Amino acid sequence: MRIRPFGKRLTLLLVAALGAAGLTAAPSAGAADDPVEVHGLKGEYYTQSAPGAFDFHELKATGFDPNLDFATLEPRLSFATGQSDDVNVRWTGKIVPEKTGPTTFSVIGDNGFRLWVGDRLVIDHWVDDWDREQTAQPIELTAGQSYDFKVEYFEHFGGSNLHVRWTPPGGTKTAVPQSAFRLPDGFDYDGAIDTTVRADGRTLQLDFAQPLAALPAGLTDHLDAVIGGATWPLGAARLDPRDPTSLLVTLKEPVVGNKTGTAPGLADVRYDGEGGLRGRDGNVVNTFWSSGGNRSTYELSTPWADDVSAHNAHPEYPRPQLTRADWRNLNGSWQFAAAAAGDRPPVGKNLRERILVPYPVESQLSGIERHEDRMWYRRTFTVPADWRIGSAQRLQLNFGAVDWQAEVYVNGTKVTEHKGGYDKFSADVTDALKPGRTQELIVGVYDPTDAADGENPPLGKQRLDPSGIWYTPSSGIWQTVWMEPVAADHVDTLKLTPDAAKGTVTVAPQGVRSGLPVTVTAYDGKRKVASATGRSGTPLTLRIPHARLWSPDDPFLYDLKVSVGKDRVGSYVGLRSISVEQVDGVPRTVLNGEPIFMMATLDQGFWPDGLHTAPTDEALAYDLKLHKQLGFNSVRKHIKVEPDRWFYWADRLGLMVWQDMPAMTAGVNPSTAARAEYEREMKQIMDEHISSPSVVMWVTFNEGWGQYDMARVADQAKAWDPTRLVNSMSGLNLGADGGTGDIMDEHGYPSPALPPHPDGRRALVTGEYGGLGLAVPGHAWSVQQSYVDVDPSAYTDGYLEKLDEVHALACQGSNGAVYTQISDVEGELNGLVTYDRKVVKPDVKRIRAAQRALIDDASRAEPAGCA
Repeated sequence: MRIRPFGKRLTLLLVAALGAAGLTAAPSAGAADDPVEVHGLKGEYYTQSAPGAFDFHELKATGFDPNLDFATLEPRLSFATGQSDDVNVRWTGKIVPEKTGPTTFSVIGDNGFRLWVGDRLVIDHWVDDWDREQTAQPIELTAGQSYDFKVEYFEHFGGSNLHVRWTPPGGTKTAVPQSAFRLPDGFDYDGAIDTTVRADGRTLQLDFAQPLAALPAGLTDHLDAVIGGATWPLGAARLDPRDPTSLLVTLKEPVVGNKTGTAPGLADVRYDGEGGLRGRDGNVVNTFWSSGGNRSTYELSTPWADDVSAHNAHPEYPRPQLTRADWRNLNGSWQFAAAAAGDRPPVGKNLRERILVPYPVESQLSGIERHEDRMWYRRTFTVPADWRIGSAQRLQLNFGAVDWQAEVYVNGTKVTEHKGGYDKFSADVTDALKPGRTQELIVGVYDPTDAADGENPPLGKQRLDPSGIWYTPSSGIWQTVWMEPVAADHVDTLKLTPDAAKGTVTVAPQGVRSGLPVTVTAYDGKRKVASATGRSGTPLTLRIPHARLWSPDDPFLYDLKVSVGKDRVGSYVGLRSISVEQVDGVPRTVLNGEPIFMMATLDQGFWPDGLHTAPTDEALAYDLKLHKQLGFNSVRKHIKVEPDRWFYWADRLGLMVWQDMPAMTAGVNPSTAARAEYEREMKQIMDEHISSPSVVMWVTFNEGWGQYDMARVADQAKAWDPTRLVNSMSGLNLGADGGTGDIMDEHGYPSPALPPHPDGRRALVTGEYGGLGLAVPGHAWSVQQSYVDVDPSAYTDGYLEKLDEVHALACQGSNGAVYTQISDVEGELNGLVTYDRKVVKPDVKRIRAAQRALIDDASRAEPAGCA
């Protein structure tokens, strides 16, 4: 997903008051008595004479900046100038090194910059590009000596950042610290010199160079705080009783951090100079802005997090389309330890840490909350005696998913290994069991994520350095682990292929030898409606009289009972067809013989407390239920594959699923080995979910991320599953078109778009659009900055305006649209519900009514409502 904001309408409470003098404090009469030296730089903020002029045209504000290490300048530029594009900044002051000797400066930013030290221009990169670091020749500096320092910068459009770094003599490259900077001669500043969100997440601390007088009433009416791009509601202000230079402001909503108090994100505070704030010396504190770090240890969680414990972590049977009566869940508390390449499995050794399975190691709910490339899991288990393992049955150990490479040991014997972070795997561990009740289970995991020296596995949105549209990794065991007794000849999977026109279902048990007796019976509730018998190795056909078809409006499922030899399993099936057909000369998506318009959201499947793993099964179902409440009939599962129970809920609730293949790392040309692994994992994923009636489309690539052999890969997917649609590239405008598959897919932000050159054969869709950003303080992830585009009072209207554009495209042959997105995700605030799933942003009734009307109009042979 790639989003370009269509309006940056941060409330600029102070812009009218800003000017060359507006943020410059008058000299303080008591300054000579002030023992605190102010460290920082003078910042002058300009607008350009025209877009792309890169000139210092009109000075809008002068202020204080503590340093030049900005992960984002968006809120600062917007506040100072009223815009965040086509802006220039000049920083001036002094720099005082701590060490004598050659010092090397470097600068990286988005967009151009220049650096002077003393009277020398040492870096000149006045170029409209981004994130290309420039390094100066070493400069001889003397410790304690003051040198003139100047940086000029321009921002054209899009993101903005700037990092000025130095390498002192004998040192390493770091951001130039605030302590090294001094204000330029003649620039006096009496505002806050530092701002910090305290550990409780509910207090903002502003530090001044001078003690403050008693605070006037209503002071916070004159303060404006923006944290992570969101305007924050403020409570009362008070002086710190232990330090009269510190002003403490209560935050009405908590700021999210992390357990170590090192979360990203800046708190920007602006004071309009009209609140009566004074120093103890009686001098007025003038208009200022200040910023600082987030030290909050408050963590965002969903309503279900408190229900999770070691005794009830995902207790449901995890495989609804292949159930067995006897089983034991192995989720819960496991021993855990970081590992290194080449380590031997810790057989018989207690590991120091404890992790809650099945939550990723980086997640809150795991109890670990950090990334490890390599790790060990260990626990013991007992096998029920009445399972009669070894004499009558075998013991099968099952893993829902482990990201990315796993080795499994039982009592020191390696029983299986597996690659792939999104598919199930199993092992017959019978021969590794020891006499007695207690058995040892060890799982070793390796997950390179997007490491430069890694294998470039399919990883979706996971990144080791998450920001923007890339998120925190989900390494290790992240789906249910369980064991069950099975017959020596037992079913691994059931391939269920419906023929809606004939009212039949072809049933093919997988993983058993040929020739075993097979019986399949279908039920409508408790009523038997069809039965078939045969032998394994030859598919059976169930004929269901007057078959009731599956659709979003009537997601009817038949229950199945299947016996194969001595094995007994339960399942279910839905009968439906999906295709692209010509309707009045237009390629249309057709469900059960009738045109269907697919109205979906982009569903990324991330959770603030569990990351890839929903806290509970109720949580897993929540987003899908919200889709139905909002009037959607489809969902695009975006470059992630969910546990089987997610597909069960989609099947049961009635949502058509576009299933993306998890992408390899964007911008990396995959090696031959990575391509082979990608296709192997894609085949596994397709085979696992091929019987789910909700899945109507496979998406093989997205926006060109890791793309290769697009036509061949799409054709291969179609050969593997000819019963579903294949979308070879979601976002043809951002990737390459292989020309095959069933769908032509365009991305547009914020307005929906269609491919401009249809081929008359493939159906047209808008694979992504929208992305309206709305921050809800207290319910958002800790980030440096997020795009916030919409006033809360206009949010529903803004959504409906874009929906009208979707309707207009339906009149031009569109067959579906995917709104970005169902929930906020980490740094993205464009969800219809907040990341913690506690606040639904739009008016649900209005959205539902409009979307149901759209689907009805656009699903006709001749779409209605077209001018």
